[in-house]
Parts: sequence; C-alpha cells; structure tokens
Amino acid sequence: MDILIVEDEKKIAESLKQGLEETGYEVMVAYDGLMGEKMINNYSFNLVLLDINLPGINGIDLCKKIRQKDKQIPVLMLTTFGSVNDKIDGFDAGADDYLVKPFSFDELIVRIRALIRRTADSNIPVGNILQFADLEMNLDTKMVTRSGKKIRLTAKEFQLLEYLLRNRKRVVSRADIGEHVWNIDFDTQTNTIDVYVNYLRKKIDKGFPQKLIHTQVGFGYVLKENAS
Repeated sequence: MDILIVEDEKKIAESLKQGLEETGYEVMVAYDGLMGEKMINNYSFNLVLLDINLPGINGIDLCKKIRQKDKQIPVLMLTTFGSVNDKIDGFDAGADDYLVKPFSFDELIVRIRALIRRTADSNIPVGNILQFADLEMNLDTKMVTRSGKKIRLTAKEFQLLEYLLRNRKRVVSRADIGEHVWNIDFDTQTNTIDVYVNYLRKKIDKGFPQKLIHTQVGFGYVLKENAS
C-alpha cells in the first residue's frame, strides 16, 4: 500500500515515514501543500495523511483538490486543531477521518488499516464485472467492451487487462505483472511485458480520445483516466 504524507514539520514527517515503512507501507512525503498537490497529480496512492496548517496550500483546500481528482482515496487529517468546528471543516472538505496531535502511532495504524479496508471493500466488483471509465470486462463471458464496442483479446492480453483493472489507479511494476500474470519465476529482463502492454494499448486506447493505459516512467504501468 502506498501512502502520501503531507506534513511541513520535517521531524514529524520523517518519524511517520520511518514508522510506516517499518510497518510495511510504501511512503512518500511532501513538505508543503503545493508539493502535495503535485505528487497527488503525478502518482497514485492508497491513502493520504494530510496536515491542515500547511504552507503554499492549506490542508483544507488541498483536501478539496484531492476530492476533485479522486472521490475514493482515503484522506486522514493530522492536526493540532481539535475543536468540533475544525473537525467539521475537515470533514466538509472531504476528509474521511481526523486525528488530533499528539497521537499514538498505534492509533494511527489502526485508523489507516480501517480506512484502507473500508475502501477495499467498497471497490469489490459486483458479480463478475470489472469496470473502469467506459471500459468493461465480463469475467464469465470473457467479453471486453469500451463504450459498447467489443474488443477481442488473446488469453494473455485478457489476464493482463484483468490485473490492471483490479489494480486501477495504482502503479504496478513490471515485476508485479510478471509475478501475477505470468509466474513468480518470470524473467522481467525480457521485453515481453512491454510488448503485451503495447498490444493492449492498440486495442483498448486506439481510436478513443481518453487514454487509459499509462506508463509511469521508472515505476511501471497504471490504468487511470488522465496522463498527469
């Protein structure tokens, strides 16, 4: 799970980063609101830890921007402002939870796990249909359509697209794809994965103004609705 910390107090940010990484999370840090906005626009995260009193863009305004981009990603606000009105402002901006400083790290982990679990449960596909934007995959009939247009895929292309759909908005590495779509011993030094991703792009994106399959340079691939 990838977590973004937006916190201007570097000592707190680095302490949280270290603790979360030791717990098993992948963590990135932004030290002001502008940096946080840029990272939100360029990477995919499973959760955002967001301070309110930030330079550049404050946490309330940044939370609103996050919600304009992604209505599902959990946002947990971390702040010294603990009044009822402060909490209302945070929730009205789109926050999912609110933790007042100082807090115990154990409580933070409990809140994070609850938010991620809640989000994962809400994303469970209904029946055997996987859907993202105007792209739809029927796992029973093996039919794939985009904007109602039927798309013919080979078995391996189907498996690759299924993996991308199940991990939509999340960057998956070539190693992830090799392990889950081919097998654990797959040689990621070959260009087979890149070739199959290009096959998919030609079938899924060609002829459509909105591209869905994107390359995250240095990281892997992601299924999302914009290239930012």
